[in-house]
Amino acid sequence: MSFRTLDDADLAGKRVLVRVDLNVPMEAGKVTDTTRIDRVLPTIREISQKGGKVILLAHFGRPKGRDPKDSLKPVAVALAHRLGQPVIFVDDCIGEDAAKAVAAAKSGEVLLLENTRFHAGDEKNDAAFVRALAANGDIFVNDAFSAAHRAHASTEGLAHVLPAYAGRTMQAELEALSAGLDNPARPVMAIVGGAKVSTKLELLGNLVKKVDVLAIGGGMANTFLAARGINVGKSLCEHDLLATAREIEEKARVAGCEIMLPVDALVAREFKANPGHRVVPITEVAADEMILDAGPLSVAEVVLKLDTVRTLVWNGPFGAFELHPFDTATVTVAKAAAERVKAGRLVAVAGGGDTVAAMNHAGVADELSYVSTAGGAFLEWMEGKALPGVEALRAR
Repeated sequence: MSFRTLDDADLAGKRVLVRVDLNVPMEAGKVTDTTRIDRVLPTIREISQKGGKVILLAHFGRPKGRDPKDSLKPVAVALAHRLGQPVIFVDDCIGEDAAKAVAAAKSGEVLLLENTRFHAGDEKNDAAFVRALAANGDIFVNDAFSAAHRAHASTEGLAHVLPAYAGRTMQAELEALSAGLDNPARPVMAIVGGAKVSTKLELLGNLVKKVDVLAIGGGMANTFLAARGINVGKSLCEHDLLATAREIEEKARVAGCEIMLPVDALVAREFKANPGHRVVPITEVAADEMILDAGPLSVAEVVLKLDTVRTLVWNGPFGAFELHPFDTATVTVAKAAAERVKAGRLVAVAGGGDTVAAMNHAGVADELSYVSTAGGAFLEWMEGKALPGVEALRAR
């Protein structure tokens, strides 16, 4: 790894500013999903056990100035419960209150400072705000990959004024991503699904140059099918992007990347759970039908292809997985990938919002090599973009 990690840091007696992702779902003032909290616990515990003061920095929501509804105070309660030790909440992330709380804390104690985005200087990466944050720390640890695509004060600026290291969650993410596309075991297969080609143009353009096989599913597959002259009925389809789809196919051909599209489909006349539906060859979709999932022959082809590759990178479902039976393709392929990971035959990295939900739905989120909870950062990495918060951690 070309990144400094906690293995390289002397933590004892140090004030350790740790950027974490605590942007968790809330309802009636209580955290409803602790996944992001649980991900940062190993880093917090390690710094605490090694005698550092753990000073957590995080954002919550999209506040424009100080707003009580975007306070991290309720999150401190949930964090303390999951951590199994007290968390001292501080009403600001800079200034006198923060300085006094940090000075009063003992080695090994954990503090959560108030929402960094209550200050406009965070998103602006303002130099004065960076210095104000840095005044409370000796070391900076970034454990928030999900915010690493933003050059903010608390994600990137601090890494230039304090010794900076990747936390354990960030380290795991970077190692998984490196194994996925940067230095993968070949052949490499990518699965890209989701509703629209337009939201993933850069992603597709990057992947055809990096992977050996690209399987396209979801609504975006319909645009590629239509570009091949196939009638997709009432299916979601971006007819204004047919020329773009053909250009991507041509780039794939030149790069030697095989593109897989559905050869059959589950179709229905209504978009709802358990409607009347049928399986048809992809060329026999009726004018009043919608393609809502890949069919069994398509699934079988993808599963067979998994046996010929060593690395899988996955973003986006094959169909409308929230509605039964249109979750069939996504669940079947996910379970097949998990089986091959367990057998040591495949490295499988998945990420992006819908993808995480789909892997949880399939019951394999803990069985793949890595599932990234980062949305925008994961997509930008797949697009081949440098992430400011990651670049700032590179060993210099």
